[in-house]
Amino acid sequence: MQLSLARHGETDWNAAGRIQGQLDIPLNARGHQQAAALAHALAGQHFDAVYCSDLARARETAAPVAGRLGVPLTVSAIWRERHHGRMQGQTYAELAAAWPDGHRRLRARDPHFDVDGGESLVQLTERCRQALADLATRHREQSVLVITHGGLLDVLYRLVTGEPLHTPRQVAIRNGALHRLQLGSQGWQLLSWGSEAHLDHARDELPDA
Repeated sequence: MQLSLARHGETDWNAAGRIQGQLDIPLNARGHQQAAALAHALAGQHFDAVYCSDLARARETAAPVAGRLGVPLTVSAIWRERHHGRMQGQTYAELAAAWPDGHRRLRARDPHFDVDGGESLVQLTERCRQALADLATRHREQSVLVITHGGLLDVLYRLVTGEPLHTPRQVAIRNGALHRLQLGSQGWQLLSWGSEAHLDHARDELPDA
C-alpha cells in the first residue's frame, strides 16, 4: 500500500501562532493557494481513495485535490487534529502567562498530559494506529491520499520511524507539504517527508503573512 499525506493549507490562526486543536478554523487566502498548488502537483497521479479530516481547513484543502483527481472524498473524524482542551484558541505566549505549568508540560511533550480535557499524546497515538490499521484493511495494495493536521503527521512520523513521543520534533511539518509512506511485509516505511517544491508558486502569489 502507498500512502501519501499532506497537511492542510494555512489559516489565520496558523499565521498568528494560535492553537487550533479541534476548533473549526477555515483556510486563509494563502491556504487556498496552497490547496490549489497541491492539487496541481498531484494531478495525473493515481489514487484509489482520498480521505480528509472533518475540520474545515482540511476539507477546504482536500476538495480541490479530490476534484482534480476525480476521486470521491471521504471525510472522517479519525483524521482530526489533536484535541488541545483548555489550550485551544490561545497563543503560546498567552498560554505561558495564563497557565505556565500547562505550557511547560506541553513544551516538554509529556506523553500523558491531556491538556485539561483534551487528548494526550498517548491517546492521539492510539488514534493514529487505528487510522493506519483501517486504511490497511480497506485499501490493500492500493494508493491512498490523506489530508490531515500537523499533530497527527508528527505522531505518524514517530510511529513509522520509532522516534519517541517525548523528544522534540526533528522534522518540519509545514502547511501544504507532502509526505509519503509505504506499507510492505516489514510494516510501514518512510519514503519521503516534507516535500514543498509544489508550494513555490503559492509563495510567489502571496506576500508573507
